[in-house]
Amino acid sequence: MSRAIVMVIDSCGIGALPDCREFNDVPECNTLRNVCAFNHGLNLPNLAKLGLGNIQDFEGIPKDLDCIAQYGTMKEKSKGKDTTTGHWEIAGLVSEKPFATFPEGFPKKLIDEFIQKTNCGGVLANCPASGTKIIEQLNDTHQKTKFPIVYTSADSVFQIAVDTDLIPLEQLYSWCEIARNILDEGNYNVSRVIARPYKVLEGKPTRISKDRRDYSMKPSHTILNDIKDAGMKVVGIGKIEDIFSKSGITHAIHTGSNKEGLELTLSAINETLNLEEIAYPDYKNTDKENYLIFTNLVDTDMLFGHRNDAKGYGQALEEIDRYLKEILAQLREDDLLIITADHGCDPTVEGTDHTREYVPLLVFSRNLPPKNLGLIDGFDYVAKIIRDWIF
Repeated sequence: MSRAIVMVIDSCGIGALPDCREFNDVPECNTLRNVCAFNHGLNLPNLAKLGLGNIQDFEGIPKDLDCIAQYGTMKEKSKGKDTTTGHWEIAGLVSEKPFATFPEGFPKKLIDEFIQKTNCGGVLANCPASGTKIIEQLNDTHQKTKFPIVYTSADSVFQIAVDTDLIPLEQLYSWCEIARNILDEGNYNVSRVIARPYKVLEGKPTRISKDRRDYSMKPSHTILNDIKDAGMKVVGIGKIEDIFSKSGITHAIHTGSNKEGLELTLSAINETLNLEEIAYPDYKNTDKENYLIFTNLVDTDMLFGHRNDAKGYGQALEEIDRYLKEILAQLREDDLLIITADHGCDPTVEGTDHTREYVPLLVFSRNLPPKNLGLIDGFDYVAKIIRDWIF
């Protein structure tokens, strides 16, 4: 049985791409290096053993001449710096055309259609904004009007925030589905609709991460589809099923934190995760034993990168590293572990948006010799590794 395990540390970029200014980023962007420097070094012994410190000079991550994995740097081919673009390219789909962004807010025609089809009465905001700030600014008005807070960012996202003590969670999800249909039918080329539920806790609007949902455009075809079509399992942990709009997925489970995602990944590896409970209705069990475990660890991006919290970002990386010790111990001879990222989100530079960066690549199996992979053109290199491993 050959299994591939892909862990994406969301937004853990390692340096601005040459075209970063076209995406309104500065050449000083380097999420991992700057987080390490801010924290005067990080305690990441397991990532160091895999060769992370050999890729670049990161304060506190030593170079290891006896590292156990293959390591390198990947350069994105796609035109974007967002979660969907990065994950799709990791799965083999390069996006030649950038998704649409709305720096002036969404057009009136789109908002009017959304209000009419959802019967929500109106919307608040309709502008680019930090999610945590916009709900603090507009919560009082939201409570009075019950209008959803609709906003975007530098990324191609249509985000809808509501207090779920005021608007039921299922109503929010329904509004997101309606928005996704409007955007698709109108060819707006918007990457994701994001449900942003929150509650007022101790007087402060607080987002509820575990109930967030992403409604992505459906990818045309990825290696996930090939694996599923071959009768093998694709187990999505975290927001993977949302990023791929369920395409090519056979089993999925959402997470409320990196800790939960790491524990579920570990359970999937040691086969204590109950796959029957998270199987899609159309999944047909076969005798094929090879499969893919695909995990997104979003806290680095959502909780810390976007909030300019370099200290929290470093702590999240250290948490991932602690779990890696047990994950590595549980891997079998014919398992392949891939650790990478999908873009950057440097919390030490001005702004709260994603940053267009190179990403690290660590590839480990007990059957693979360690080596320096150097600079790799395209995140889709990961899809090629997976294909060679499990087919």
